[in-house]
Amino acid sequence: MRYDLAGRTLLITGAARGIGAQLARDAVARGAQVALVGLEGERLRQLSADLDAHWYECDVTDQAALDEAVASTVDRFGGIDVVVANAGIANLGTVAVGPVDALVRTVEVNLCGAIRTVSAALPHVTAARGHVLIISSAAAFAAMPGMAAYCASKAGVEQFANVLRLETRARGVTVGTAHPIWIDTDLVRDIRDDLASFRATLSRLPWPLSTVVPVEQCADALLRGIERRKRKVYVPRSLALVQALRPVVLSSFSDALISRFGGPTMVGEMEDEVRQLGRSFGRTSVGGRS
Repeated sequence: MRYDLAGRTLLITGAARGIGAQLARDAVARGAQVALVGLEGERLRQLSADLDAHWYECDVTDQAALDEAVASTVDRFGGIDVVVANAGIANLGTVAVGPVDALVRTVEVNLCGAIRTVSAALPHVTAARGHVLIISSAAAFAAMPGMAAYCASKAGVEQFANVLRLETRARGVTVGTAHPIWIDTDLVRDIRDDLASFRATLSRLPWPLSTVVPVEQCADALLRGIERRKRKVYVPRSLALVQALRPVVLSSFSDALISRFGGPTMVGEMEDEVRQLGRSFGRTSVGGRS
């Protein structure tokens, strides 16, 4: 049965930009009440004014702040029906040239931030017999040079959700993961603008791994996933085939294929570019600077 969003309360992290912001706009258009959680207070304030939404500025790695964000949402709306753990960042560069703090920060925001968000909101979602959506990625079942921490964190997110689903099923809570490919957001644009090596590799990857999806299409797919309380949401849908072929995607054959598209030359070029940039995150990635 369709899970009607009209009158429901959604708490969305990473809501200042990209997928989170578009998801909030579309949810309000469908009659939902929305709480916007994330960094960049001015952007959250403006979006909140546009949508008549609630907002709370906090870092998803700060449990006390997340608890306050959840409490303020419940005070405003009386409960939480859906939590969308969307906040995410991606460090630039390989393990060899990336500062270890940047690698760890990526895991902290993407994986630990999702765990903290869900844990803070879960009592209220359970009371509402609601839905949890955690944003994973195609990176959970594919590998690409320069994305070690990102891939690890998104694979961890998927397994966290898989276990959470089993733990909450008897209580009427449904749990889904979303697996987008490259979405046309500031995060992806930053990487594309910063790294010529990334642009070259992306252009050579086989379909559907080379697909760049408009953020509006992604948000619509996520909302349809919530409305149907789906276990998995793939953006685009063709990624379901990639996950089904995961043993092949992560095989020695795939290693050789990826090396052909972006082998040692690409890795060396990427490392040189990151050294020249002098930073470990994209220009708009405030989550990587705290």
